[in-house]
Amino acid sequence: MKRVTIQGIAGCFHDAAARRYFAGENIETVECETFPDMFERLDSDASLLGIVAIENTIAGSLLTNHELLRRSNLRVVGETKMRISHVLCALPGETVDTVTEVNSHPMALMQCDQYLRRQRHFNIVEKNDTAGSARDIARDRLLHHAAVCGKYAAELYGLDILAEGIETNKRNFTRFLILADPLVAGEMVPRAELIDKSSVEFTLPHNRGALAKVLTILSFYDINLSKIQSLPIVGREWEYRFYVDLTFDSYVRYRQAIDAVRPLMNDFKILGEYVECQNPVD
Repeated sequence: MKRVTIQGIAGCFHDAAARRYFAGENIETVECETFPDMFERLDSDASLLGIVAIENTIAGSLLTNHELLRRSNLRVVGETKMRISHVLCALPGETVDTVTEVNSHPMALMQCDQYLRRQRHFNIVEKNDTAGSARDIARDRLLHHAAVCGKYAAELYGLDILAEGIETNKRNFTRFLILADPLVAGEMVPRAELIDKSSVEFTLPHNRGALAKVLTILSFYDINLSKIQSLPIVGREWEYRFYVDLTFDSYVRYRQAIDAVRPLMNDFKILGEYVECQNPVD
C-alpha cells in the first residue's frame, strides 16, 4: 500500500487528486495540517509519497510551495491536473430554501460568489477547510447548515448535494505534483523514452541578456517552456531564482539542451523528470 501525504483532511481536493493519480491502486492518505508540516513529514520518512498543489489557472502559482520544494530533497515523479468544481451540500432532508448558514474556506466562497449572492437568505461563514466544513456538518448534525466543497467530500461524509457546479468560473484547474524521496523516486519514474517533462530551478548571473541566452539555447534544441516563474532571492536585492517547466519530444535532445545551458547557470537543480499530464475534461 502506498502512503501519500496530503494537506488537509479526507475529502479535500488534495485527497481527491491523490486518488485520481493513483487510480486502481490501494493508497492510504496521511493528513497534514499545513504544507510546511507535510514537507517536514516527507523529509523524515523516505517511505512516504506526497502530493502538493503548485499552480492554479485562476490564482496562479503557489509561490510558498515552490520554495518548500526547492529547500527539500524531494523529487517530482509525476503530476496530475484536476478541475476544481464546488457543490453545495447539507444534511439529508435539507433544501436550498431551508439552509440559513453556509460554511467553507474563503477561497471556495470567493469562487462561488455569484451563486451565493443570489441566495439572499444565506449567512456566509468562513471556515478553515472545504472538506472540514462538510465533515463538521455531518459529525455535529448541524441543521440548516450547508458546506461549499468538492463532490467527493460531500459523498464521503454522507451529505445531500443541493446544487452542483456552483463555481463562477468553470475553467478552474489546479496542477498537483507527486513527490518522492530520492531513495524511492527511481522506482516511480518511467523509462527515459516516455519522459516528456521536467521541472528545474536555477539562478543566473546579474548580467545583461543572461536569461535570453538560456532561452535561445533551449529553443535551438526544440525544448518548450510550459512555465517560467521567478522568485526573489532573500538577501540578494534584485536577483531572482527561476523555476521552469520544460516539455519535449526527445529525452536525448532534452539532456543535450541541459548540458548546453548548464555552464550559463548558477545553483542549477533538476527537481524531477516525469510524464506530462494533459488537462482533464472533468
